[in-house]
Amino acid sequence: MMQIDTSGDASTAAGLYPIRTVSSLTGVNPITLRAWERRYNLICPQRTAKGHRLYTQDDVERIQRAVALLNQGISISQLKPLIDAAVPPARLEAGDSDAWQHYRSRMLDALQRFDETALDTAYNDALSLYPLELVTRHLVTPLLNHLGEHWQAHPAGIAEEHFFSVYLRNKIGARLHHLNAQQRGPQLLISCLPGEHHEAGVLLFALAAVSHGYRTLTLGTNLPLHQIPPVLLQQHCDAVVLSGSTAPASGLFDEQLPRLVKSIGIPVFVGGQISEPHCEAITAAGAIVLGQVFAPALDRIAEQLAANRQR
Repeated sequence: MMQIDTSGDASTAAGLYPIRTVSSLTGVNPITLRAWERRYNLICPQRTAKGHRLYTQDDVERIQRAVALLNQGISISQLKPLIDAAVPPARLEAGDSDAWQHYRSRMLDALQRFDETALDTAYNDALSLYPLELVTRHLVTPLLNHLGEHWQAHPAGIAEEHFFSVYLRNKIGARLHHLNAQQRGPQLLISCLPGEHHEAGVLLFALAAVSHGYRTLTLGTNLPLHQIPPVLLQQHCDAVVLSGSTAPASGLFDEQLPRLVKSIGIPVFVGGQISEPHCEAITAAGAIVLGQVFAPALDRIAEQLAANRQR
């Protein structure tokens, strides 16, 4: 690796980015970036005299291409020649399905044995190689869905679901707290809709948002919408993000949500499973539909905030 002689602050080298900035630009956490460098030689960052990694714009673009290929289903072991050739391949349907199934089997086995160490090891192994959003989409969300749909088939099915929920809350909460303190971007108030008692989705979304440079104020489950304006009087937020997976509470979309949108003067977004079948009602209320996939949802938030700044 080329070594750069700087004063020691990795952020001062002209035209180069420290790993934290690259992580925010690409959504790939630093642990994964180091693994891509060490195991697969996908990127070769420069180094300061003190050993800090510095990335060029070309490195950032390579990482973004890698993420795009992973999103197409390309196996991580196939990335380097495709990126080096700069040829966008056709979508591969099989992709990394075997890898994701392997991780899901490991985590499900750990859940059924209530083995937190094995659960954590499998989750960390996946995060060390894949961006958070892919791990959420292909690993965590399918597991949550499986536990929710098949709890009756296991004697301890409800306990397994609770065990996983508590694990995620602890795991994501600690990381979210750490990353949130480092960000200086727009702040999002994130909460579950009234009647929604499962918070894993909003915690995962908050973590994805923080990984993209946002700050988050996360208020958890079953929040009455009339509680949001008083919070905004105490904390400046640039947008409100609400999520739900269950049927909407009575009066939610025709009374409560329109009242909230009119009263706060900042964009209100609604995501999660509830947002797609009720997209027309959400739009009629003046809110913006996000859907269930994090990456396009974060893009939609960024576009709306940029449009608001230009007004």
